[in-house]
Parts: sequence; C-alpha cells; structure tokens
Amino acid sequence: MNTKNAKIAYAILRITIAIILLSHSVLGMFNGGINDFGNLYLNNVGFAPYGVAIAWLIKLLHVVCAVLLIMNKYIRLACFATIFILIMGIIMVHFKEGWFVVGGGRNGMEYNFVLICVLTAIIFLNSDLNGTAQKSKTEKRANQYR
Repeated sequence: MNTKNAKIAYAILRITIAIILLSHSVLGMFNGGINDFGNLYLNNVGFAPYGVAIAWLIKLLHVVCAVLLIMNKYIRLACFATIFILIMGIIMVHFKEGWFVVGGGRNGMEYNFVLICVLTAIIFLNSDLNGTAQKSKTEKRANQYR
C-alpha cells in the first residue's frame, strides 16, 4: 500500500472510532445513562460512593480521546487509554454475557474486541506513517547537502 492510501485508511479509522466514542459518550450525558451506570452498576459492584464520578470520568475521557483522534494528536495515549477502558468493560461487564452483542447473545464482548483491534491498528499505522514521514524528512535533509 502506498503512503497516500495508508494515510487515507489511517484517517478513516481514526475518525470512525472518534465518532463511535463521541456518540456513545454524548448520548449518555444527555439521557442520564452515565449517572445510571454510576449509581446502578459501579456503586453496586464496590465503587460506592464514587461510582457516578468514575462513570463521568470514563465518558469525559472518551470525549477527550475522540477529539485527540480527530486532531491526530497524542494518538498512542488516546488509544491506550481507550483500550484500557474497553478491557475493563470486558472484564467487569461483557465477559460474563458471552461473546455476542446481539444474535447469539446479548451485551457480549465482540464489539469491544473489534474496537480494541481497530485502536491497535491505529497505533501501528501512526507509528508506521510517522516513521515514514520522519525518514523522508531525514533523507531530504541528507540529500540537500550532497
């Protein structure tokens, strides 16, 4: 794949994940879902009285990571933070529900798995494209002085 196509693929993945993170987070901010998750789940599994604060921290972190992905800044940090949250979601919520989100089950971990794989691909593409860009800048400088 040439560099131009890789950059387009990289942008599509970043923006797609950002849209997913934003839509999931913003909806919960306005429909009471974040408070419900904090009060009805996190407080009941041992995070009381901090469940609501933790739920808001998770969703605000999703928003910040989505913005960073869109801006193409601090990509590794944004991806690793999001992957951590998704893994914790699998451990705490989705694993006991099985694999399938719908169809063969309900509320399973397959969706988180796909998001983790895409975020991992973004990390590798970011490293690859930045390495290529850095190499070409270095080569240009070297060629200037020949």
